[in-house]
Amino acid sequence: MMISTDPQDQPVVPDLSGDPYGYFAHMRRTAPVWRGTLMESDLMPAELKSSENWTLFDFESVFNAFRADEVFASEMYNQTIGLIFGPTILGMHGKQHHDHRSLVAKAFRQSALAQWEPEVIDPICDQLVDEFVNDGHADLVKAVTFEFPTRVTAALLGLPQEDLEMFRRLSFDLISIMDDIEAGFNASVQLGAYFQDQVDQRRSKMTDDVIGDLVAAEIDGEKLTDEAIISFLRLLLPAGLETTYRSSGNLLYLLLTHPDQLDAVRRDRDLIPAAIEEGIRYETPLVLVARNTTRDVEMHGMTIPEGAAITLCMGSANRDEKRWADPDKFDIHRPRRAHISFAGGIHSCLGMHLARVETKAMLNSLFDRVTDLRLMPSEDSQIVGMPFRSPGSLPVTFRPLQDS
Repeated sequence: MMISTDPQDQPVVPDLSGDPYGYFAHMRRTAPVWRGTLMESDLMPAELKSSENWTLFDFESVFNAFRADEVFASEMYNQTIGLIFGPTILGMHGKQHHDHRSLVAKAFRQSALAQWEPEVIDPICDQLVDEFVNDGHADLVKAVTFEFPTRVTAALLGLPQEDLEMFRRLSFDLISIMDDIEAGFNASVQLGAYFQDQVDQRRSKMTDDVIGDLVAAEIDGEKLTDEAIISFLRLLLPAGLETTYRSSGNLLYLLLTHPDQLDAVRRDRDLIPAAIEEGIRYETPLVLVARNTTRDVEMHGMTIPEGAAITLCMGSANRDEKRWADPDKFDIHRPRRAHISFAGGIHSCLGMHLARVETKAMLNSLFDRVTDLRLMPSEDSQIVGMPFRSPGSLPVTFRPLQDS
């Protein structure tokens, strides 16, 4: 099939940072496989940018692309975030990817989380809520949703308590690199030096934490290089912090703006897992991810050529009316169907189980201590952003539970 070069095929994309879902629905109906892009990266050198850009909007196409990882590959990350983080499993494939992922996957399995939850995660969430429970008001983004994944990650890495403030600051700068590239680069360099020191300490005296596990790990009898370890640790910050703090903030906003569902979850904690899944389906924290084609591929009667840059629109796929009835309604009671918020295939999110456990612990800590939670709406409390979406703040009032 000939690929049209008519400019009509690539209309101007509207501003999607507010509410992109009307546009996504239009594209699913009219061009589920579209020759155009929603993803413009200043991090990609101009000479490496593809002249062929395609976007997949419907659930079936996005799901199939994730599963066909040999056709829809991810090596382009080596030329984008790889410039900042170093070589990571995102840009690896085949045996190299399998070997490196296997080394770290055991730390994020549900069996490991069964120990982390009562020993690390629950106490951190309890402490955070205790810090503001008597105030009667708080910004839940500042006080909770950014803090708990930061503190949990620092604890799992085995970082000293006195380094938490520095770690928090550099982590935030790194995950904000799309807004301030200079600060992001500087944070990457400083975190590299900091993690190098942590690796050196464990080479002289091993510790029982994620960094220690990586230092002790071997592939085919060879230890991981310091560069490989540090690259993974840097990747863990946006992967483990950003998506969790955004998804938990989105869920809190959705519950606060649907008080009947908030009350249902508060009264019946068994509804928390369903609320978490519906929250990340309805407002996917990372809307877009990138792939590149390794050969020509047919989708929806279109020929996508080899070497094309592909945008997989998970935020649109998760609102596909062919998969969910009334998909633009937030409903924690809807029949459960698997969403695609954690990507799929060999590059599915390593931290998805941790994110779920952290969010459940956060909600339980909050519901155990406060009642009458009410959002004080502001311009900054809306869910916005592209490709990352979340509220900038969540100002709330409440009563300590002991006063009810």
